[in-house]
Amino acid sequence: MKKIQIISVVGARPNFIKVAPIIKELNIAGIENILVHTGQHYDKNMSDSFFSDLELPEPDIFMAIGSGSHAEQTGKIMIEFEKICKKISPKLVIVAGDVNSTLACSIVAAKCHISLAHVEAGLRSNDLTMPEEINRILTDRVSDILFVTEKSGINNLKNEGISPKKIHFVGNCMIDSLITFLPKANNTMPWEKYDLKINDYMVVTLHRPSNVDKKDRLKNILQLLNALSNRIKFIFPVHPRTQKVIENFNLDFSTNFNLVNPLPYIEFIGLMSKSLGVITDSGGIQEETTYMGVKCITLRENTERPITVEIGTNVLIGDDISKLNQIINDLNKEKLHDKKIPEKWDGSASERIVKIIAKYLEK
Repeated sequence: MKKIQIISVVGARPNFIKVAPIIKELNIAGIENILVHTGQHYDKNMSDSFFSDLELPEPDIFMAIGSGSHAEQTGKIMIEFEKICKKISPKLVIVAGDVNSTLACSIVAAKCHISLAHVEAGLRSNDLTMPEEINRILTDRVSDILFVTEKSGINNLKNEGISPKKIHFVGNCMIDSLITFLPKANNTMPWEKYDLKINDYMVVTLHRPSNVDKKDRLKNILQLLNALSNRIKFIFPVHPRTQKVIENFNLDFSTNFNLVNPLPYIEFIGLMSKSLGVITDSGGIQEETTYMGVKCITLRENTERPITVEIGTNVLIGDDISKLNQIINDLNKEKLHDKKIPEKWDGSASERIVKIIAKYLEK
């Protein structure tokens, strides 16, 4: 097959996990791919380690954008990515998820008249206070190929007037990576590193502005978890933006409440898989825990991934953090039913994606 030049864009942790299996399949298919890393996540454990863990090749181009406001970050990425597109003139740009890198590169591709493929299209929380929701909607609007992870995405896109011909229900690339690397993660037994026992601890992650930027809310959540840690151990890999806020609280954390630096992918999924449950505001973790059959308590009013609530292990508790106490009390008593895995979350989503891309590029 003739090699065709594609640019794949990554910028933040979720992008790496979704794009890694696609790049592997592109290589198998003999389709030339250039990997661009915007540098939106620049912490070593949130970026560099993911490349080694996911067996991603070193990026061909590293933009080193770094942090900033949404406008600053998006604008900087657009300026630099436009230069790249003009120099390379790719036939297709692949973006994933809903981070600022996704939106910025999508706008550039559309304005440069380059075909655009969006991995994880159609997800909607219907909450425009979420920056990610704005990124998702605008990216989908200018995309030529929309790869959907769950059927709610198909309905959302059709309701927004997207042509059904552009929509492809392929499954979940994040689960492709999970299936590939979970055995390795469990073999390393990362829980032992933190003196934890299987099914005797919980994992915590918090990063969304609705939880982190409201200092009183974050403090209330941490105080409650700290109090609950007299019954169960917690491990909390702290996002850099969250760490800055916590440092101002001067809380006296229990020895059972373990705040650690951001963790490499392999270590993190190993910890999740053997935990009693996960407390999070992340979208991707809702999916990973559903596949693993691990209880997920989501500190949000809504989710753009409804399948994780409908047939998965996810429960939304919104602003009422007092519910945490009862849910955690019930975890040891609760027996999760046989886990139900959403349709096409079978480890072959990236293979389906590359087959569709190959046909598209042959036109």
